[in-house]
Amino acid sequence: MKEGCLNTKLSLNQQPAAGSQQMCRTLEGTTTVDHHTVVSSTVVVPANSSEDLNLIPPLNFAMVDNGIFRSGFPDSANFSFLQTLNLSSIIYLCPEPYPEANTEFLKSNGIKLFQFGIESYKEPFVDIPEDTIREALRIVLDVRNHPVLIHCNRGKHRTGCLVGCLRKLQRWCLSSVFDEYQRFAAAKARVSDQRFMKLFDVSSLKHLPMSFSCLKN
Repeated sequence: MKEGCLNTKLSLNQQPAAGSQQMCRTLEGTTTVDHHTVVSSTVVVPANSSEDLNLIPPLNFAMVDNGIFRSGFPDSANFSFLQTLNLSSIIYLCPEPYPEANTEFLKSNGIKLFQFGIESYKEPFVDIPEDTIREALRIVLDVRNHPVLIHCNRGKHRTGCLVGCLRKLQRWCLSSVFDEYQRFAAAKARVSDQRFMKLFDVSSLKHLPMSFSCLKN
């Protein structure tokens, strides 16, 4: 039997511009907490709306939980889609400066940027900063920052490690944490990432308030 199941459906309605029809966009996410993990996201838009043809999600976009999303690096082609999420903040896990176009998008939409500069790495030279991941988790857990988008470059390793540590806080079993990580990392999955998630100590974060539906009985 599956326990701790979360099913969410978020309807994001945008007010129509003058002379246009009203559009309804639906994000559907399903997260199952136990020995099985399913994370999916779907954007449903009317087929006859030319404006919605420009709603392109970033690479590796998915819903993590209520008010939490993940992806690869968004570019200008993804900005219209991101507006439908009504984001309050973005957690950026790369050390490089945020591009000017992205910075302008954040300013024009009132989105806060939290940058945690985790260097890219390749095995066997691995140095995942545990303190940085812990600080990023504090931002994720603070509902005042929701809705929040977590992203790195490809949405695989750094984002995968942060989400994997969040899953440990949500009491996911390790096999489910690894299954989700591997779904996004695919052939680029790293043993070192999985070892980091396995050994990551969440005890210092357990006192923080968490409002995730999957934690409520």
